[in-house]
Amino acid sequence: MVPAYLPSPFAALLGGGRPIDGKRTMVDGRRILGDGKTIRGFVAGSLIGIVAGILQTWIAFTQIEFMGIRLPPFGFTIPDVLITIAALSIGSLLGDMAMSFVKRRINLKRGAPLPVADQLDFVAGAWILTYLVSPQWFVANFTLNIIIVLLILTPLLHIGTNIIGYILGIKKEPW
Repeated sequence: MVPAYLPSPFAALLGGGRPIDGKRTMVDGRRILGDGKTIRGFVAGSLIGIVAGILQTWIAFTQIEFMGIRLPPFGFTIPDVLITIAALSIGSLLGDMAMSFVKRRINLKRGAPLPVADQLDFVAGAWILTYLVSPQWFVANFTLNIIIVLLILTPLLHIGTNIIGYILGIKKEPW
């Protein structure tokens, strides 16, 4: 999940500039996504996730263990590895953007909390896109036990990193 966990905080850190939605609005008069989703953030976050996934793949193939645990590879051919890593990374940002779209439709402003959805939107996006492009890898690596653990740990990690981002002045809200 490292390629899915890193894009959003790095998109926030390295983003800015032109919004993905071009400041366009929907029929309801509300922005499609808002100023928080930028082209630079999407590209930077995606690339950070992909680079992290490539590093994780290198670690997996070197047989390095941590506390008796080895990282699974993202595939066994370079195209398979890159497709899976890109799906996790880009999918996480697409999931986050989808939730921003929903939040605008229900009239929540940028940064307004939407508990649970805020913590798991990027996971859903990463899982959906990865399943679509690499279903065998997804099923082999995301067992029910792994999914349950990730659904419990991810909100805790998300809240913790958001608090750190808030303290560092990267985020305007601690959620």
